This record gives sequence, structure tokens and C-alpha cells, in this order.
Amino acid sequence: MANVLIVGGGAAGLMAAGAAVRQGHKVTVLEHMDKPGQKILVTGKGRCNVTNDCTAEEFLRHVRTNPRFLFSSLGAFPPAKTMELFEGLGVELKVEWGRRVFPVSDKAEEIRLALLRYAEGAEIVHDGAKKLLLEPLAPAEEPAAAPEDPRHTKKKKPGPAARCVGVRGTSGKEYRADAVLVATGGLSYPTTGSTGDGYRLAQQAGHTIVEPVPSLVSLVSHDPDCKKMMGLALKNVTLTLFEDGKAIFDEQGEMLFTHFGISGPLTLSASSHLGDMKKHTYYAEIDLKPALSEEQLYDRITRDFALLANHAAQGALVKLLPSSMQPVMVARWGIDPATKANQITREQKRELVHLCKHWKVPIDARGDLAHAVITSGGVSVREVDPKTMQSKKALGLYFAGEVLDVDAYTGGYNLQIAFCTAQSFANNL
Repeated sequence: MANVLIVGGGAAGLMAAGAAVRQGHKVTVLEHMDKPGQKILVTGKGRCNVTNDCTAEEFLRHVRTNPRFLFSSLGAFPPAKTMELFEGLGVELKVEWGRRVFPVSDKAEEIRLALLRYAEGAEIVHDGAKKLLLEPLAPAEEPAAAPEDPRHTKKKKPGPAARCVGVRGTSGKEYRADAVLVATGGLSYPTTGSTGDGYRLAQQAGHTIVEPVPSLVSLVSHDPDCKKMMGLALKNVTLTLFEDGKAIFDEQGEMLFTHFGISGPLTLSASSHLGDMKKHTYYAEIDLKPALSEEQLYDRITRDFALLANHAAQGALVKLLPSSMQPVMVARWGIDPATKANQITREQKRELVHLCKHWKVPIDARGDLAHAVITSGGVSVREVDPKTMQSKKALGLYFAGEVLDVDAYTGGYNLQIAFCTAQSFANNL
């Protein structure tokens, strides 16, 4: 039986705690927030998109950064096992559009409480982790050197130089352990406890940190039309993201206009495709009527205008667009608002069709880390064993979840990454 210390009581930490308890280990969880699992409460807009109902192979196609690192852990604990686990904990699940899995209750709190039930038997201590306790490896612990082969002159990569034997808490207390798991999350939603502490701990052991940047985040646009339509949610539209004039993302779904730009599921997915915004120019195009070709839309508009012949331009759009978008469309269209529907020319209708199929939104910046769904970047996976999640820099030190440089698109994939990496840690102790 090992003495296991888990730093971070979020999704990965609680999952690891429950799995380690079931392996017969003594488990302590350090959580610096008053309540464990707070970030779970803001996932999926408070509904908690717990996983995605797909195969491991399909899943990996939705992992944006370092998918190969997850091959072993996801194979051992795929989405089907996550669903089975939560259902066994009394959570009734449902599958929605895009195979996203939610609790039937639509309450993220149910998932948080289920993870706490799963982690019963672990001691949860209200404390943070200030410093890793590292000891040099004794000669007997050092990995045996391979016999020299004169045919190969390539330098051998150095093995771990130390052993992690615990952490010093922010309270000053030392917590000794045979295995220390860092599951502190990234930098997104810092008010829920994700404050980047894991990166600092990893660096103490010599780990490389890939610069954390916001991913799955709203996008900032200085276009005043966005603010005019603030709060307008669009369903069944297609959003295309362009980088230097080339389309790099194209998907149909839901999005939202905000006071600072655009948000919603489509926007979050598109945001993960952004590169260096100092080197590239980005803009989004929204197809408001993706089910209709331009000719079909032209015919639809012609019929609408015939029925609403005596209405002014904005009133003529009542069947075509949401009310908050109608005045914005008229302004962008450039038509005299007093123009009656039966006075609108073919050319003006063609221009309206083009605007409906290619509503352009310039993208000026990513939303900040504080409001990103996840953080891209973190502990370099080249320095972590993908089967056990153990550090290659320090024996007894492990990582799981968002603290690692692995992230995926929206749709339940990132929580599944937290769960499968946590299970790999516990099952390979």
C-alpha cells in the first residue's frame, strides 16, 4: 500500500483519489480552495459536459495538442468507462448534439458530488502546495546504464536525478508520500482555484513549461455591430475562421454576440485554431442560412418582400432575421431605411443575400486566460511517461489533467483527458 498525496481537488485530482483508494492506497488530497471541484461547476455553462460518447480512436481526432501522448491512458479508460463510472455513482446521463454527454439533471453540482463520493476514503486537507520535497537519488535507485555500444555515439538522455517524497504546504506543514500527483489544472478561471501553481511545482523538479495560452475562449472584436447585438444567440449557423484570408476552421452550430465580440460553442472551437495573432490577421464569417444556397435564399427573400410589400426595409426582414439583428443588417446593407420592400432592386437583394451568407466579424484578440474554458500549454509531455504519468525528471512525481500540455476541442474532451490521465496514474502505482 502506497502513501499517495494529490495536489489539487479538481476533476483530475478527485478522480485520481477515488481510483487510488480503490487500489488500496492511503490517499491525501491537498485543496487550497474552501470547496473541492469548484471549476466543475462552471463547465458546460453550469451543466458539465462530462465526456463525449465516442470511441478512443474518434476521440484522439479531437485532441488539438499532443494526441499521441493519450494513446495508452485513453485506451485504458475511454469515454464509455467514464459514463459507466458516473452511472454507477448514481448520475443519470444523456447524450446531446455532437455526442456531448451531460447529467440528465443539467446540474454540474451533481457531477462534483459524484466525484466526492468516488473519492470517499481519501482525506481532503485544506492547504496548498508551496514546494516539492525532492531528495537526490541513491545510487541503487538510479536506472541501470545500458551497455555501451561503440557503433552508437548518440548521447544518452539523462534519467531522473531526484525523488519526490512529498510537498511543503502553504501552511508550512510537510506532507510526506511515496507518490505525489500534481493535478492543479491550468490558469483558466483562477477564481475556482486554477492559479498555475502546478507549473511552479513542475519547474522545481526541472520540468519544461510550454507557455500557457487561453484556449476554448471567446474572441474579441472591435466591430461595434457585435455590441449592438449583445446577447443575440444564433443557432444552426456556420462559422468559418480565416487566417490571412485562408479558411482554417468551418463548422455549423451555435454562437453568441457579446459586448466585446463573439462567444458560444462555435467560437470556442474556432479559437483553438488561432496562431500567433501578432503575425497573422484573422476574421470570422458567419453563414446565417447554411441550409440555403445563394439562389434559394434570393428566392426566399423575393417571396418575403412580396408578402411584406409595403413594409420599410427593416420590417421586410422580420421573417428572415432576429429582431436585434434587423437594424444592424439594414445599416450594414447601406439601404435607405425608408425604402419599401416592393422598391428594393435585384442588386440590393443580391447584396442582402451576400451579407446573410458572409457576415464578417474581424477578430482582434483572444479572450483572456481568466475566462478561457481551458489552458493550452503546461508541463511538456516529452518529460512525462504516457503510461503512468510519472515524471522523467523525478521519481515519485506525477501529473494529470490540464496541468499537462494536452488540450482538445470543446465537446467533453478536456474533462475526459483529466479523467483518463488520473486513472492511468492510480492504476499504475
